[in-house]
Order: sequence, then structure tokens, then C-alpha cells
Amino acid sequence: MRTIDVSEVTWLVRRLCMEANYYLPADLRQAFVRGQKAEQSPLGKEIFGEMLANCDLARRNDVPVCQDTGMAIVFAEVGQEVHLTGGAFEDAVTEGVRRGYIDGYLRLSVVGDPLRRENTNDNTPCVLYTSIVAGDKIKITVAPKGFGSENMSAMKMFTPAATREQIVDFIADACIRAGSNPCPPIVIGVGLGGTSDKAAYLAKRALLRPVDRRNEDPMYAEMERAVLDKVNASGVGPQGLGGTVTALSCAIEPFGTHIAGLPCVVNISCHVTRHAEGEL
Repeated sequence: MRTIDVSEVTWLVRRLCMEANYYLPADLRQAFVRGQKAEQSPLGKEIFGEMLANCDLARRNDVPVCQDTGMAIVFAEVGQEVHLTGGAFEDAVTEGVRRGYIDGYLRLSVVGDPLRRENTNDNTPCVLYTSIVAGDKIKITVAPKGFGSENMSAMKMFTPAATREQIVDFIADACIRAGSNPCPPIVIGVGLGGTSDKAAYLAKRALLRPVDRRNEDPMYAEMERAVLDKVNASGVGPQGLGGTVTALSCAIEPFGTHIAGLPCVVNISCHVTRHAEGEL
């Protein structure tokens, strides 16, 4: 059994909130380079150049890569051999988000109630997903999510008779209809199976997959390629101004489901698909 004081969790979350907003993952930056080479529109190529310059400027100066620093989505994998002391785990995570957003001079975009709409002025509450895993470590991933892209989420409860082609068409159509709203080129996360809430979780989690990695199952890898082909053939293009690269990646995460259902959730992310992870 390993003992960890929750104050360590707070400081890790604080750091990750800032790192996620300042530094884009290396695989995503490389996708910008590939996208610029593949893009056929001169304006689209120029936009990719601006995206690269922006992410490099943010990294050099420790400033947010986007003005919308998002709502903090936190994935915590807690080892079952860890004993937490000093307070409640969720409180520690929330305090880490509070400190990270205030200390990092990140935009505070969260309201405490969906209808009263009063800003909490510290970007809490966050959305926390906790899972118990083997081992004596805690792994935390912070994935800020802006709402220009989050608002483009889509869900469909397919019947079990739905074909792969129908599912691919639904995913692609949701992305194409989104147009310029999610600040393309986009990253597409898809949850398939489970229940409606499980599919939504899987879709969000799918956005953490490196953009250059396909599903290990050839069937799902082929569906991912089919979605990308359809979306990139739409002509929406970088920032919705026309072009041949509208999406950088598609990740489908499947899960077992009921014999009577087939939930599908699409979670679209902007080109600034941010996340940072750390371990205690």
C-alpha cells in the first residue's frame, strides 16, 4: 500500500491545467505539418502556417494556445493500492483546477448553474472521471474542452440492424454540418456501444488518442478512414474557408452493448485538441 497526500494531486492538476493550455501535443503539431502539405487550397495552406506559428508562440511564451481555455475535463486513474490522505480526492482535483486556471491566467469560462449563468470565477466545477486500476500510482490527464466544438456534439441511438455505412454517414454528416463552428481542421472522437452515457464518455476519451494512431481492430480502422475521407471531401476546409483538409483524425472507441441497442456519440474537437498527463 502506498500513501499519497491529496495535496500532491492538487499540485499535479494545477500544473497540468497550465501545460495543457500552453503546449499542444507533439503528434498534433506534426499533423498540422502534414495537413499543410496535403492541403490544396492556397488559403488553407496559409491557415495551417498560422496554426503552426500560433502553437509555437504559445509554447515559447507560456501563454494559452487559444483564448477559449475550455472547461477542464479530468481523467483520473487511481491505483487500487493507493491510500489517499489529507482530504477528499474530488476536492483536491477541484482545487487543482481552481489554482491552475487562476495562477496560469487562463480564461474563466464556467458558470455554476446552467440556467442562472453566474460565472464561478475560478473555472470550477470541472468534469471528473475516476477509474480504479491496478497498481500503486495515480495517473491524471487534463483535457480542456472549448465549447465552439463541444456544442457540435451529436448522438444517435441506432437499431442493431444499422450498417457500418450508416454509422459512418452519421458521423461524417455531423462533422460536415458543424461547418466552421468547431474551428476546423477538427479531431473526431466517437463512442460506439454501451449506453448513451457510456458512449458519450468513450467519445470524449477517444480525443486523447494520438492523432496518428488508428484503431487496432482493422474493421474500426477502416471505418475511421471512411469517415475522414467523407469529411475531407466536403470542402469545408481549414477554419471553414474551403479546402481539402477538414479533419485531422477520427478515433472510434467501441464497447459492448445491449442486444436491442447501438448508441453512437460524436464528440468533435477543434484543431487545438489539448491534453496533458502526469503521474504520482
